Amino acid sequence: MVVLRLSVVVVVLLTFVQWCAYSQSPSQLFVDITLVKSTTAKDLGAYCLDGSLPAYHFSKGFGSGTNNWLLHIEGGGWCNDVKSCLERAKTRRGSSHYMAKGRVFPGILSNKDSHNPDFYNWNRVLLRYCDGASLAGNSKYEDGTKSLYFRGQKIWQAMISDLLPQGLAHAEKALLSGDSAGGLAVFLHCDNFSRSLPGNATVKCISDAGLFLDIKDVAHNDTIRSLFHDVVSLQGVEQNLNQECTSSQSDPKQWFFPQYLLSYIKTPLFILNSAYDTWQFHNILVPSLADRKGKWNNCKKNVTFCTDSQIQTLQDFRQKMLEVTYSFYTHSTRGGMFINSCFAHGQSLYQETWFDIDSPRVQNKTVAEAVGDWYFERKVTKLIECPYPCSASCYHSVPAA
Repeated sequence: MVVLRLSVVVVVLLTFVQWCAYSQSPSQLFVDITLVKSTTAKDLGAYCLDGSLPAYHFSKGFGSGTNNWLLHIEGGGWCNDVKSCLERAKTRRGSSHYMAKGRVFPGILSNKDSHNPDFYNWNRVLLRYCDGASLAGNSKYEDGTKSLYFRGQKIWQAMISDLLPQGLAHAEKALLSGDSAGGLAVFLHCDNFSRSLPGNATVKCISDAGLFLDIKDVAHNDTIRSLFHDVVSLQGVEQNLNQECTSSQSDPKQWFFPQYLLSYIKTPLFILNSAYDTWQFHNILVPSLADRKGKWNNCKKNVTFCTDSQIQTLQDFRQKMLEVTYSFYTHSTRGGMFINSCFAHGQSLYQETWFDIDSPRVQNKTVAEAVGDWYFERKVTKLIECPYPCSASCYHSVPAA
């Protein structure tokens, strides 16, 4: 629960910072909210946690991008028990009643070629996240006057069904992206997305900050595994996980972790992640319950305050990320990677980290340039930055929020 609540706080803070940064500029695109058709939602049983309609924001493509589509799944943590899900149902992470009526489209969703050179004129859709299980659950909780709809899988299907007649059914090029919990959803839905589109369409996926590692925390507890197992059990996720994976002899719930799914995903995939992902650092590697005496507090606030042993723990974390992606790096002929050494969580929806004059770079490539090179096959793009503190282009002051 501590992991969950902290994740919600972090997401809210980051979203507020982003809104403040971009809402002040009249040049930024502001896109109104669209609720999924009530008939579609009713037919599928697709509802947010509180029973409200799912939602998305849709900006139509233009020019050469009229028949190309980019769908981005927003992040926002998970809820792993009834109490936390009931709390979430009273926020925009669990109800469309609390969602902003419009959203700014920066970074990978921007409509300006100077901000988003390869995808600016595509049809761009932000899929709102209101189920708390990375759009993968399918069950319902009822207890007297309390009801919770765990219908993430149905929400996913409803949003795709809503968009297909608006042009998605005729897509020539398509990209499914997502950040954080939405980045995890990309791993879960990438192949399904590809199967939903025309057979001759070029379909690919990008997960931003979605490579959540199955590791023990600094107190040797299985904090993230326990959280994910609770989410899977509570929300009926197991039935919607990759059937090739779950038919094996291993624990079916482990297939909620992206590292185990990598070799099964058939659609071309791009992994965008910081080797020192701050959400994982603060909530998986060093959750508060694993550091009761606060020995990591200063290190969490500012990496320059970390002790030598703490830096080594962070380097071990980076090494684990490289180990779980090694086969993908060496054997995937259609996959792409951008693993930098910034202390960050999510880089595709922030203009300063996606594509700007002083954006983080690996081998002199910004994230946007690396993703574009990979998608359009301009060159093989598998970039891994050297360990901290080698990078001179990171925003090390950003992630400690």
